[in-house]
Amino acid sequence: MRSMLFVPGDSPRKFEKASEGKADALIIDLEDSVVADKKPEARNLTLAMLNSRPGPHQLYVRVNALDTGMTLTDLAAVMPGKPDGIVLPKSQGGDDVRQVATWLEALEAASGITSGATRIVCVATETASSIFGLGSYKGCSPRLAGLMWGAEDLSASLGATEKASGGVFHSPYRLARDLCLMAAAAAEVVPIDTVYTDIDNLAGLEQETRAARRDGFSAKALIHPKHVDIVNAAFAPTDAERTWAEKVIAAFASNPNSGTLRLDGQMIDKPHLRAAKKILGQL
Repeated sequence: MRSMLFVPGDSPRKFEKASEGKADALIIDLEDSVVADKKPEARNLTLAMLNSRPGPHQLYVRVNALDTGMTLTDLAAVMPGKPDGIVLPKSQGGDDVRQVATWLEALEAASGITSGATRIVCVATETASSIFGLGSYKGCSPRLAGLMWGAEDLSASLGATEKASGGVFHSPYRLARDLCLMAAAAAEVVPIDTVYTDIDNLAGLEQETRAARRDGFSAKALIHPKHVDIVNAAFAPTDAERTWAEKVIAAFASNPNSGTLRLDGQMIDKPHLRAAKKILGQL
């Protein structure tokens, strides 16, 4: 999974347009993109979108945060549509995942869904307090599939006047990004880079995505359909990377009892093998 495109939960038209693209996942949003008095309608529309299944995309639903009191209502409304996963905003840590997982267990049973099939992705850096919970995701639930970092709500939580300058995030946001990446690696789930909000700056989007991939992120959240192809391409391995990965895997396959090998004049070991498998999508 490389690209996760947000779609407003009250806009079937935008959902249809998004479904024509090549995003790996669509996130139907019941949170920020839907005003309070339209949320009941958006729940019904979201269920209809889930039931339509217009393409091969994975379908996630971003519910409202636990502190709103609306999360369970959202889940009860959309689970009959059998979403592939739930995106939980403003997550504070592993306890929040366990709470949502408990609700999903019951709702899956009520909807005839295989127990444990619905995954959870957490937006894990949207409040100052959430940063201190990043270490609690490891082992919290087998449903946990990914951790996404976000800067927009974090800015409000910090009382900051500016997030970035010249296309570069300021220190607090870089810290949140890096800690989220490390938390996802520790929990062995997908690290997901934040949305790029300068919609028409496609060169900046490509640069930010390539930097995310360089550092270890496996996917990026998106807010506009025209970003999808750029992000997918940026996360694709280069020909040189693919060739290197194939050579590393072949070398270890020929020497299954070796922990270290010499390849093209360089020493390689099992971390190189894991990196090679990740490049080729085998992890």
